[in-house]
Amino acid sequence: MFNSIRGIIAEKLSDSVYILNNGIEWDISMPGSDIASLPPTGEECRVFTWLYHREDQMKLYGFNAEERRSTFLELLKVEGIGPKAALKILGGIGQEELENALENEDLGRLEAIPGLGKKTAQKMILSLKGKLTLSRAIPVSPYTELVDALVGMGYERRLAADALTRAEKELAPDLDLAEKEKLLFKQAIVILSSN
Repeated sequence: MFNSIRGIIAEKLSDSVYILNNGIEWDISMPGSDIASLPPTGEECRVFTWLYHREDQMKLYGFNAEERRSTFLELLKVEGIGPKAALKILGGIGQEELENALENEDLGRLEAIPGLGKKTAQKMILSLKGKLTLSRAIPVSPYTELVDALVGMGYERRLAADALTRAEKELAPDLDLAEKEKLLFKQAIVILSSN
């Protein structure tokens, strides 16, 4: 519904920011670290948003980058983590540090996040390892849907993209797109299974 809101920062609190846009002041809940990265009050900013909507409540969540919003949405998929907990987690650890902790299964670092217990930290590792990767470390693949399908099967995103790149080199160049994608997918699974 809303991708982002651009406006003037009216006020910055510890867990939310008020942004004035065309006469409407938006109350947006944000991680403290994201709020700290915004310009000073009175200046313009852009906040990437996500609307939480239930029968009894509507709340707008904001992030300083699309990557942070994606991480928030992935955290919501972990059993026992709701929007408030996900916001608290993002406020207690930087993006790169979170990704490294998940990839290295650093339970101690995750448990150090305020309000995050051992069981939830373990669930995060099981659910998110390989799904959050540094954007600079992900090979760019023209086959995003195939990469997503392989990630859905449990493969790490980086390895899936690499396997598709390797598989593409082995295919005949004159295949139509549908046939090419079908063969790429099968070959990528073979490559990933052999590793």
